[in-house]
Parts: sequence; C-alpha cells; structure tokens
Amino acid sequence: MIKADIILKSSNIFTATSNVATNGFVAISGERIIAVGQPEEANLYINETTKVLELGDRVICPGFVDVHCFFTGYVLGFVGIDLTSASSPEQVVTTAKEYATRHPDNVTVLGHGLDNEKISISSSDLLDMEFGSQPVILFAKGGETCWMNTSAQEKYGFNPDTCYPESYWRLLRYILGDRKFIIDQFKDYMSMLNSRGITSIKEMGFDDFYGFVDILEELEKNKELSLRVSFMSQPVGSSVNLTYGKKMRERLKGNFLEFSGYNRMTDGSISVLCGDLKKPYNCAPETYCAQEIDYEMIEKETLAVDAENFRFSLHAQGDAAIAKVVDIYEKCKQEDGKLINRHSITDLEFSDPTDLERMGKLGIIAEIYPQIMSIASRHTKLAMIEEKIGLERGRYYWNRRKMVDSGVLLTCGTDLPLLIPNIPESIYHACGGLFPEGGEPFNSLNTLTVEEVLTAWTKGGQYNLYHDKILGTLEAGKLADIAVLDSDVFRTNIHEMRKIKVCLTIVNGKTVYNTL
Repeated sequence: MIKADIILKSSNIFTATSNVATNGFVAISGERIIAVGQPEEANLYINETTKVLELGDRVICPGFVDVHCFFTGYVLGFVGIDLTSASSPEQVVTTAKEYATRHPDNVTVLGHGLDNEKISISSSDLLDMEFGSQPVILFAKGGETCWMNTSAQEKYGFNPDTCYPESYWRLLRYILGDRKFIIDQFKDYMSMLNSRGITSIKEMGFDDFYGFVDILEELEKNKELSLRVSFMSQPVGSSVNLTYGKKMRERLKGNFLEFSGYNRMTDGSISVLCGDLKKPYNCAPETYCAQEIDYEMIEKETLAVDAENFRFSLHAQGDAAIAKVVDIYEKCKQEDGKLINRHSITDLEFSDPTDLERMGKLGIIAEIYPQIMSIASRHTKLAMIEEKIGLERGRYYWNRRKMVDSGVLLTCGTDLPLLIPNIPESIYHACGGLFPEGGEPFNSLNTLTVEEVLTAWTKGGQYNLYHDKILGTLEAGKLADIAVLDSDVFRTNIHEMRKIKVCLTIVNGKTVYNTL
C-alpha cells in the first residue's frame, strides 16, 4: 500500500461529494489524494516519514476557485509612485515629479493611492503645466477614477470619466511590458490568493493579454505557479479572435495554465440605470437601459465561439439582459436539451425567476458574487433599489435560492479587485443575507446554506473550468488542492462568521500557505 506524505485529520471534512461534513482523514502522496476515510483507517497510510496534522474541528475543503479575477485591475493599485500620504494637489505633483526624476526611462508617469475625497481634482491644467508632453496618470484609491494630463488622454484614449479597465486597455499594454514589476506583483497576487484558500482562478485578460501569457508560461515552466490559471480572453481592442483562441488552446495544456474561452460585458449597473430591464425604471419611466447594447454582435460572437467548442461567459445584471443572454445560449449546440459547451452568466444581480428556470433546464452556469453585499450598507442599497425599481421588484435581487432550486450550477467570483476572496465573509452575506453592519437580513428567502456556498466555491468552480474530473472534491485519485478553515463554519453563529480565516492551503500536494 502507498504511504502518505501528509495526513490531514479532522472531525469536519467537507468533501463536496455530499452536503454532510464527516469525521476522518485525507491522505496525500505526491500531487494526489490517495485516500479519504474513517479515522481508524488512517494508520494504514502512515509510516515514519508521514507528516500527520491533527486539525480538530477545523474544516478541510477542496481548494477554492475564484471564477472572475482581473490581475490587471489589481496591479493598478501598485503602479508607480504611492500617493496615499499626499494631502494636496501640489504635494501630489511634487511627489510625482520627484518620482519621474528618479525613473527617467519611464515613458509614462504612473501613481496609485490618490485620495480623491481629500484632494479635489477638477482639471488637467496643473499636470499639463508641470509635465508638458510626458503622459501622467495617477489612480485614485480603488482605481475607480484617476487624475490625468492631456498628453496621457491623447496617448491612451481614455479620460477620468472613462477610467475603467475596458477603456484603458492601451495603458495595460504599457504596464504589462514592465516584466520585472509584473512578475513580482503576480507572485504577490498568488500569495495573497493562496492565503484565502484559493487554488484556481479564471483570469480575465483583454484581447491577447498583451504578452502576459508569455510570463505565465515562464512561471509554469519554472514551477513557480502556486495557483492554477485558466486564462479567458475579453475582447476590448478588437472583436473575438478565434484564431488566437485556437492557438492558445493548443499551446496551453498544463495543469497550471490553460485557455478557458471568452468573456464579455452586456449591460451595466442598475444603480446608474445601465442595467437592462424588462420594465422601465421607476425613477425614469421611459428608460429600460441608459446604454446601447449590441446584442446582435454578442449573439454572432457567441455562436461563433460555440461552434469552435469554446465557452463564453456573458456578464448580465438586469433581468432583461439575463433573459436575452439565455435567448442567445438557447441557440448554441445542445445534447439532450443541455448545452454542450459550459457557457455561463456572470453577476445576475436582478433576475426574473422564469429565466433562472430556463438556465437550469439548459445547463447555463451561474457565476455569482457572494460577497457583493460587503461593499454597501443596508440603507444605501435599499434606498437605491426602492428608487430605481421598487422594493416589490427588489424581491428578486441576488436570488440565489431560486437558482439552486431551478437546478442552476453555482460558482463564485469576486470581480477582483472589486472584492478580495474571503469564503467566511461570503457565507456571512450569501447565507445570512446580511450587510456589513448586520441587522435585519435582506431577501432572506433568497439565501443559501453554508454547504451550498462551499460547494459553489469548490466543486462548482472546478466544473466551470472543466477540471471536475481531476479537482473540486476530496476523493482518492484527484489532485491534492486543499484549503483548511480555522473554525467550524457549520456551527459558528452567522454574526461571528467573518472572524474565521484560512489556516492552510495545499496546491498539487505542496503547502503554499500555513499558519497552523
């Protein structure tokens, strides 16, 4: 009998093969799980070199999967000069000029951490005067806006009002070209995600990812990836590039790096009237959506992608957008009434229950944001819902319960850096229906169980990535990607849930994070 390198023992093993946590052990040899069984069987796999971890009631889970990440958005929080301590526009300019002097080879002066609440920035005049033709872009905290000079706006094709990733893709080409900076930052990014128990991600990259795939390949070759990366192309600078996708599918075939398909936005946020609705907004009776959406183009792209057996993730927030995406997917290839390719809908903020039933029948995957309530207060969110669509329609906000009951497979994303993965926090919000301050649950009938949330973060995520045969559950023969939570999430009071942390992460049988 093969002996284990590592034995994990716990009274709380969540294998994701059922909704019941069991008492027992998980045995790991090399990169694989060799046994999961009852406590008395563990000795069969132990010899003098086996490392045995007695974990008490800590919860052993399959590794967690974040199916919607943007490293390129995350890294903007670290580019250039740190401006978090600047307290005036003049101090910002002085700090930026000193940085530019120390880095004369930089074509563009970049900065991060600008406090736009403390520092009122109204025009580019000061930057134009001080920097002339040298482009300057200084990102505010959170990356939601920036201070730019005219030269930067002309060179990169966006302005402070359009300071979001889909607009500054030309800038990303420049940033990703700084090889040493990007490699260092990606290693930090992996470490941060490992500390949250994340072992696999679906990483969004614009167009051809502007050379970043080469860096990922080098890291994989050097065995420096502590995270499995499924790269997904989001067309921004051009339309869907199927030739590129075919090349990537053939080129990336390892267990740590692969090409996953394509991603695209449809509508936007209901809060700014950009969610596409079936009925008009309460506050704007003539408005169903304040932006134009080219559904004809999206359908054409989706069908072309599907014909080549790639998968598509379409981001939809309003009930009309979700319905139209389901309409598109209904035209894709099917077998026995189910989609052949694993297409998904991301976000699903406000949905019609009938469309969730259609999703379940068709086999469309839901990519939900279980932590999304963490970025709002109950008062502000309910006030927005009441103003925009009314609380009656608001009953169908974040309707994950209906998704599960309709047979929709749930997976979890964060839209990182919008949110940073935190599984106990996602349980607090998605199971408790609670905003950060607590209080009365919102739409409690729409919430999930702890087991359903854990399954979505594990088994569901690996199904999303086509890894379900080798990952996603704790079973003999599967690759040893494992996360351990430091307390019993099944019995912890929901109001105490956010105190729980990940204490151990194993990827491919190797410990990549440990606070035990």
